[in-house]
Amino acid sequence: MPGGVKGEVMWPRLVASKILGRKLVGNNFVADFPSDGNDSLMEIPCFNGIKSLCPDNSITNEVREEETRNIKVSVSTWNVGGVTAIDGFNMDEFVDPTNACDIYVFGFQEVVPLRVENVLGPEKSKISMQWNSLIREALAKRDKQIVEENKLKPINYNNDNSSFRCVISKQMVGILISIWVRDELRPYLRNASVSCVGCGVMGCLGNKGSVSVRFILHETSFCFVCSHLASGSREGDHKCRNSNVIEILSRTIFPQGPSLDLPSKILDHDQVIFLGDLNYRISLADSATRVLVNKADWNALLQYDQLRMELKEDQVFEGWCEGSIKFGPTYKYYPNSDDYYGRLEFKKGEKKRAPAWCDRIIWRGEGLKQQEYERVESKLSDHRPVKAIFISQVKVKLKSQALQNFFLSERYENTTNKYLEDDFPCKNAKFALQVRDL
Repeated sequence: MPGGVKGEVMWPRLVASKILGRKLVGNNFVADFPSDGNDSLMEIPCFNGIKSLCPDNSITNEVREEETRNIKVSVSTWNVGGVTAIDGFNMDEFVDPTNACDIYVFGFQEVVPLRVENVLGPEKSKISMQWNSLIREALAKRDKQIVEENKLKPINYNNDNSSFRCVISKQMVGILISIWVRDELRPYLRNASVSCVGCGVMGCLGNKGSVSVRFILHETSFCFVCSHLASGSREGDHKCRNSNVIEILSRTIFPQGPSLDLPSKILDHDQVIFLGDLNYRISLADSATRVLVNKADWNALLQYDQLRMELKEDQVFEGWCEGSIKFGPTYKYYPNSDDYYGRLEFKKGEKKRAPAWCDRIIWRGEGLKQQEYERVESKLSDHRPVKAIFISQVKVKLKSQALQNFFLSERYENTTNKYLEDDFPCKNAKFALQVRDL
């Protein structure tokens, strides 16, 4: 069969296969820990939590069903512009040891160039493995720095020299989300799942869209939405981005679990963070935008920021929040440069792209407070990464105070030691030792 005819036959098949396959995307993701979606453990608060509840170690039969505990969450987003993860690339600024967190969420866009073969072909898992390897190395290095600077006892590392584990890593074409949790929190995390929505070519392919992750930590449900919305700086293009958001919020569906008590939609979760290359631009003429950029007058420029205006409209983004932006537009730069695109002469046929805050992190939900919001000065691509740190109040189900004091008591210590001495073949012994060592 002639090459041209064969191509005409194969491309429709590839497109149809990709469309059908996208509808069938399920709860398949890469993680350090396998998850069947139904795992749960007895909820025992960590040692610090127990001490705060009974500072005098007095024995009481008071029953408290629930309390809140603060955890720190780092969220970053970066459009890498199709650049391959380089061995030894420094990701230290994403995991600053001076502000250690309990959960790290990394969102990437364009981890592969958005060419036809990448959009319609199979996912390239090697790419996500390379980025995850860099993340693992950065977290391990962060741990080592904390130990050395605070003169702590060496961390009891596992084989890969990190005290963090990847609980979910999922890629859809160029969108990649990777979530890492401190080892101590892993026993209290359950019902992890993913949902992918394609909003690109024909309204369903994955060159644009979202990869959403949800899990339950203690008694609080989290949802992280890593997205890449429609591009374009022409008048009315922001409506395409709004349409993408509406599609993502309506089409993202998570399994509800055997008892149908889990949140199935993004907005059903207690705390939601929406991150990515949202592609919203500045509604000003190119020349006027560049004048304000040269003056570093971010407040004046933000008055014309499309996403800020949408947040105020309170329609598409009803109930969503964003922190104060005190950094320059994150797009578009010449790669490996501090110069915005267009500062030099345009080549014939090139599109003019004015600076804009394309890369954003917004959130909603009670108990979620943003502590930091900044950009990271990596020059690898034409976008600057953005990072936010949140304090999250997590609901924790408690057992009776008497049970908590028992875990701190000498009697409990003797009991667990006896399990060790007798090599008692019981799961409870292993579990008891795990709790004792928290």
